[in-house]
This record gives sequence, C-alpha cells and structure tokens, in this order.
Amino acid sequence: MKVTIFTDGAARGNPEGPGGYGCILQYTDPKGILHEKELSEGFEKTTNNRMELMGPIAALEALNRPCDVDLYSDSQYLVKAFKDGWIGNWQRNGWKTAGKDPVKNRDLWERLLELTKTHHVTFHWVKGHDGHPENERCDKLATSAADALRKQ
Repeated sequence: MKVTIFTDGAARGNPEGPGGYGCILQYTDPKGILHEKELSEGFEKTTNNRMELMGPIAALEALNRPCDVDLYSDSQYLVKAFKDGWIGNWQRNGWKTAGKDPVKNRDLWERLLELTKTHHVTFHWVKGHDGHPENERCDKLATSAADALRKQ
C-alpha cells in the first residue's frame, strides 16, 4: 500500500518550552478516492527537533500494515539523517556525532529506525513556510498543539 505523509514540528520557547507535532497521512484507494487523516499532539517541555521527529513516528505508528511511504518534512535534521547517511554513521560510531558528542534525541532516532524496518520510507525535504499546502497545514497542527499547552 502506498501512503504519503507530511509532517512538521514546533516548539515555543525552544528549548524546553511547549511544543507539538502535526502530520497528514494520505492514501488513494483503488477507486481513486483520497483518504486523509490528520494527527497532532502537544508536549509540555520539549524541543523543536524532538517534535520534528515525533511527527514521522506518530504517522508511521498509525499505519496498520507495512506500507511504501513517501514522507515529506521541512526538517533538514530529519531528512538529511536518512538521505545523507548521518544515522548510519551515528550507529557505527556508537551513537556519537562526527565531533564525538552523544547524538541528541537518540531515543526518538532509534524508535524511528525501528519503524523504517516495517515500512519502506523515502524521505523528501520541502521548504517550510513557502506555501506548500500540506506543510502549512502540518505547521498549523503543530503550533496549535503547542499553543494549547501554553494557554493551560
């Protein structure tokens, strides 16, 4: 099954302020009918990068069978980790960066890596805040989730 996923993450007062992620899952059935599902969640104390990772994790965890996924994000942090091989280097180096520092958000990277064993995921970068309709919707979902926590 072919699924397209769009994701975004946001944090207010980054680092350690409230944040959220938003994602859109799209599937076109054999009759040509588009099905969409939106997901979002807020977190009280987090960072933008953690939220950029939580969007894809939540979206992939929502799939109920192995899928062929095109995943779009405006996060170079996320996309380059897979497309440029950063994540493989981190693993080979014992989860250390090229500068020998521990990789931040290792828990989320490992969770995401497990999901890429179930689903065939191709990562795509889109320029954020540039009028891409699904990216703009994901941004609104993510910021609304973060802002809802600020109002509590």
